[in-house]
Amino acid sequence: MNREFSLQIQEIGEQGLLKILQRFCPSEIIGDDAAVLLTEDGQSLIVTTDVLVDKIHFSEITTSPEDVGWRSAAANLSDLAAMGASPLGITVGLGLPGNLAVSWVERLYQGMTECLQQHNAPIVGGDVVRSPVITIAITAFGQAHPHRIIRRDQAQVGDAIVVTGVHGASRAGLELLLHPELGENLSDKDRKTLIRAHQRPQPRLDVLPILWQILGSPSLLPIAGMDSSDGLADAVVQICRASGVGAVVECTQIPLPKAFEVWLTREQALEYALYGGEDFELVLCLPKQLANELIQHLNQNVAIIGEITEGSTVLLNDQYKEFPDQVLSLNRGFQHFS
Repeated sequence: MNREFSLQIQEIGEQGLLKILQRFCPSEIIGDDAAVLLTEDGQSLIVTTDVLVDKIHFSEITTSPEDVGWRSAAANLSDLAAMGASPLGITVGLGLPGNLAVSWVERLYQGMTECLQQHNAPIVGGDVVRSPVITIAITAFGQAHPHRIIRRDQAQVGDAIVVTGVHGASRAGLELLLHPELGENLSDKDRKTLIRAHQRPQPRLDVLPILWQILGSPSLLPIAGMDSSDGLADAVVQICRASGVGAVVECTQIPLPKAFEVWLTREQALEYALYGGEDFELVLCLPKQLANELIQHLNQNVAIIGEITEGSTVLLNDQYKEFPDQVLSLNRGFQHFS
């Protein structure tokens, strides 16, 4: 075996590992006790942190080190997109077993870098500690105009609920990775597309410039939103709770992967879409005219899936009455410690 690929972290120590990881960072930013990031005049600094743990958020069965790195970065960039912020950079905190291969960590950083380079967001620092389990804690920094910060508590009665892409694909990809015998009717292309949706999700930072184009000069946003990383149902319910409103979601309007038509029952497809999570699309509540303009500017699979209502109930409706109305809640999605 090549010595370079069999080298373990405990053999090179913290400083040796840091020298390797610093190659992934801009030399003019790292090296001190903290990074200095400049924001443009009149911008607000937006900060988010996300933690991923081996066997909870990823595993060697479903994700290569590069995919773990990509997903780690994408999760944080998605949170910035959900706030209306453009990324400035990230810091990475690692908890690593001493007997982990150094090459695994390098491949992790390669995956992070591949994702971040698409959005001009460098790795600007971090920390490394010994841990019995691989843990990745990323803090992402972004900037946004104070009048263009998207919050969860701004939904108004009558707003349209817009999703920026298909839901359920990531959950489907995970199932195919865990159970390769599933999906006998799927084409190789569809199978690869669903698996890629799980391993290489795309944060929807591309939506923001289109929003700003529609809205014109910065003004207080008539928009509420968040990402759907914890599931579509979770996102709609969280927005409604924060805004003190209710909603009706039309299940037939939820964009689903076309591959579901030959694989899943309609009930299974809705379960994946509503509660599967990790699709990293944006869920936005905004006036109907703006919603329609957004749909015209975005690519396919963006859709109005419902409307904000008075009260506090979030109801899933089926216009064809194949399924009875049901109340959406947080209980069926993924929750830590439950």
